[in-house]
Parts: sequence; structure tokens; C-alpha cells
Amino acid sequence: MDNGASSYRRYLDGDDNGLSEIVGDHKDGLILYLNQFVNNFCVAEELTEDTFFRLITKKPKFSGKSSFKSWLYAIGRNVAVDYIRHNSKIMNTPIEEMDNYISDGKSLEQAYITEESKKVLHSALAKLTPDYRRVLWLVYFEDFSNHEVAVVMKKNDRQIKNLLYRAKKALKSELDKEGFIYENL
Repeated sequence: MDNGASSYRRYLDGDDNGLSEIVGDHKDGLILYLNQFVNNFCVAEELTEDTFFRLITKKPKFSGKSSFKSWLYAIGRNVAVDYIRHNSKIMNTPIEEMDNYISDGKSLEQAYITEESKKVLHSALAKLTPDYRRVLWLVYFEDFSNHEVAVVMKKNDRQIKNLLYRAKKALKSELDKEGFIYENL
């Protein structure tokens, strides 16, 4: 499975259905991944739209050195980093309103996560550092290989292996604090 590479080639050749397939296959996962950067689902949705807009307007070349999905997520990561850089300079939202944005994102997230064990796991993930959350998310929720995660996070394979080890250890510690019974962690 090429994770969207053939759909992207079809889109570049003029078949708009190829882009529709890419959006349909990757939109939800990309929103959840980008939410790790901004902690706001509405903004994450906008960043996802911007990522797909970048595919439409700039039509970047997919070289095939990584999977299409990791390449797409790397573009999304770059869009999120650009957004954070830009907004850190012009941030003028009062801190009281920021709590409302964060609580809105959490309420949407709670609706998405229905089982109690998933809630505990998600709570423990939220307490981890951003890099730990991202590496665990990409490996276990998005089924990325360590090499694909390295491409997305702009690190080498060894750094990802070490980061994943430390992230799992930190997650296990958080889950122990909450009395969570876990398997294979």
C-alpha cells in the first residue's frame, strides 16, 4: 500500500479524485496530529486545510524516499511550525480566552474518546512532553515506522529509537500513578 502516493500522482496528472482520496484518507489523523502542536482542534483543522491547500497550490514533488503519509505529515508539521512562529509574534488573545479554546478542544476530544481506558491513556499522554506525545502518537496511533517518524520529526533513526524508549518509560510511569493496568508497554 502506498498510503496515497498513487492518488497524489493521479492528482498531479489532472484527476481531482486523487486529491479527494488523499483528503478522505488522511484528514482525521492529520488533524489529531497537528492538535499536538496547537492544543486547539479548530486551529488544527485550519492547519490541516492549509496543508492540503499547499498540495493544491505548490504541488510539491513527492520523491518517494519515505512513505506518502510521513511526507504529508512532515508538510503538516511545517505548516504548524509556521503558524506557531507567526502567531507567537502577534499573539494578542487574553489568557482568560485561551482557557476557553483549550477547554473546547478537550470537550471535542472527550467525545472522540469513549472508553474509560482510552481516557486514562489520553490523560497520561497529555502529561508527557510534546516530543514524547508526538513520537508515541505517530508510532502507535498512526502506525508509522521509526524511520517515518524520523522524517516527520526531523531527527535521525537512533534519536527516534531513544526518544520512543524514553517516551514509553515516561508513559508507563504516568499510567502507574493513575493505577492503570496496561499490556505490552
